[in-house]
Amino acid sequence: MEIVCVLMVLLLTGIIFCLLWKNHCLKRDIYDFTEKLEISLKELLNGKKLDKAVYEQDDLWGRVYDKLCRISDLYTHRNQELYEEKENLKELVSDTSHQTKTPLANIKLYQELLSDETNASESAEYLTRMGKQVDKLDFLLQSMVKISRLETGTIKIKKSEYPIAETLALAIGAVVPNADQKNIQIHVTYDETLRLEHDKKWTAEAVFNVLDNAVKYTAENGKICISVCQGEIFTRISIADTGKGIPLERQGTIFNRFYREPEVHDTEGVGIGLYLARKIISMQNGYIKVESEMGKGSTFHICLPN
Repeated sequence: MEIVCVLMVLLLTGIIFCLLWKNHCLKRDIYDFTEKLEISLKELLNGKKLDKAVYEQDDLWGRVYDKLCRISDLYTHRNQELYEEKENLKELVSDTSHQTKTPLANIKLYQELLSDETNASESAEYLTRMGKQVDKLDFLLQSMVKISRLETGTIKIKKSEYPIAETLALAIGAVVPNADQKNIQIHVTYDETLRLEHDKKWTAEAVFNVLDNAVKYTAENGKICISVCQGEIFTRISIADTGKGIPLERQGTIFNRFYREPEVHDTEGVGIGLYLARKIISMQNGYIKVESEMGKGSTFHICLPN
């Protein structure tokens, strides 16, 4: 009997010891978990990126740490997006300020000349010149609004299936008056039954910008040819002109915002049309490329996914 009592006491002592040891290990694990969590959260709050390779065990802390690393990646990615948006905004404000200086200075100059002018014909000429500067400023500001709305996602591209003929008609109709003034012929070749999923309004804007550019830099009595070809992956809208052409070394920069060829500063424009066109097409998962040779004109290919 005494032996049984002794064994029972030993058993109970062993159980109590095991419980105390498990409790000690649990408290240690909780403290360790809490300490690791606090360190990781502190690094997140300090803007540091967590390194997933530091801990890859498949336990509770490993699973929690993996989720913290995902949050860290999202946080880092979002910070990068905010930084890029901030830089784009700074660049946009700087570009706008630079581009508006000239027309505003010209308007002020013509205003001063008008106040001193008594000749009616001279006054009329100054008013005409001032009107052109006001139009240029209005066009610039409208274009900047379009860019900012596209880049910030305020404007959403809404793709639906439309006949490509309707989109081309919108773009061509807007450019015909300027083409007629220079006696530039516009030839169009396309399948009238061809339908394509795209944003009709903004695609017409992109095509118009390329066409408008072609009209500006094609001499009088020139020609612009528009053709549409549907491939297996992309539908290509090609716009070929008989203009002066673009040097090979500049073909990569013509789509930059406010870029203008050095030789054409006397030609009307602010260098924003091609930038807008590429932005609109890229937002539809398409692209624009150019082929050109000096003295032999240029061909712009607008490619949209089928």
